[in-house]
Amino acid sequence: MDKKSMRYDPDEALKLDHQLCFPLYAASRKIIGAYTPFLKPLGITYTQYITFMALWEKDDVPVGDLCRRLHLDNGTLTPLLKKMEEQGFITRRRDSGDERRVRIYLTDEGRTLKKKAGDIPRQIGSCLQLSEEDARALYTILYKIIDG
Repeated sequence: MDKKSMRYDPDEALKLDHQLCFPLYAASRKIIGAYTPFLKPLGITYTQYITFMALWEKDDVPVGDLCRRLHLDNGTLTPLLKKMEEQGFITRRRDSGDERRVRIYLTDEGRTLKKKAGDIPRQIGSCLQLSEEDARALYTILYKIIDG
């Protein structure tokens, strides 16, 4: 390769097709959109769904821990939790050991929702045109980006 072809060209660099961020963004929107028909009958959004998944794994958690687990900031998660509480899925209570911290608890209704959502991962998996091997490889690569 000669030196001329190795020069940085802003016009080339700014082409949409040369950006890693764009296919990640577009794929994310497409996958989240695929969840909508499965989540709508449950009355929840995709962000609520991932919040539920984290809470179904571990209930009775501080909001800050939930923010870290979901890679969401407090300003995004707090209104979402308020809506989930209004829907009767969770309760929020001050930590008895540290009044500055709020802990999140699933209600019986929130735990029951897990059974209703149980088939969603299989249904989504059948919508994606990825082999199991490609899905595992993509998962690994995405977590390199997230954790990097």
